[in-house]
Amino acid sequence: MITSSHNPKIAQVRSLLSRRQAREEAQLFVLEGARLAEEALAAGHQPQLVFFSSEITGRGRGVLEGFIQSGAEIEEVSPDLLDSLSATETSQGLLAVFPYLDLPLPQTTDFVLIADQVRDPGNLGTLLRSAAAAGVQAVLLAHGTTDPYSPKVMRAGMGAHFHLPVRSLGWAEIIQICHPRLKLYLAEAGAGTPCWQLDLSQPVGLVVGGEAEGASAEARLAVDGLVTIPMPGKIESLNAAIAASILLFEIVRQRSI
Repeated sequence: MITSSHNPKIAQVRSLLSRRQAREEAQLFVLEGARLAEEALAAGHQPQLVFFSSEITGRGRGVLEGFIQSGAEIEEVSPDLLDSLSATETSQGLLAVFPYLDLPLPQTTDFVLIADQVRDPGNLGTLLRSAAAAGVQAVLLAHGTTDPYSPKVMRAGMGAHFHLPVRSLGWAEIIQICHPRLKLYLAEAGAGTPCWQLDLSQPVGLVVGGEAEGASAEARLAVDGLVTIPMPGKIESLNAAIAASILLFEIVRQRSI
């Protein structure tokens, strides 16, 4: 059992949880709790390392058994030490380290979400969760968007990372993937074509800008038009993740007609 906070494996996990640079250099990220670990196991993703403590839940034990059978390295850690690593109030007795995901982009795309300068981890995680639920084929993250592998994004994404390709790219690469097949529309509060007056059944890429500054100049140059959600109430704008979710499911609705 690992009981020392100076253990090299503990130090590595602490660094992966707290520093984007450490994650990018090691190409590793951390999942906390049984729910996300269960999603990873069901999707067939192999952890590099798994920590558990005596406080592991019954659901967590089932996931742990699956990881043991897959041949993952398993380490028991004292409960206090595992809780000290957790970004949540309690670790639920289970924490796993995974290699970065590399789900392939589809050869032909007709439904893509692009996040541009979305810096809030909770918003990005919710965007990914909504995208996975709506059947988006890929999520492209323009430079300036927060790290998709941060613990807060992973928690808010609720396993979405394991079901759709996510790529951090520059706008030149995004345009290369999307054009000329996809029409790119930037979600904009109070400007553009109302979403139910726009043909979103065609191959489309939805661009969502950041909460504070909106979309970048590069994004505005790349898009084919603006799309807006009519709001008859007295609110100026919606949270980026909520607005994107409404628009994603308007695309789903139009395609189901």
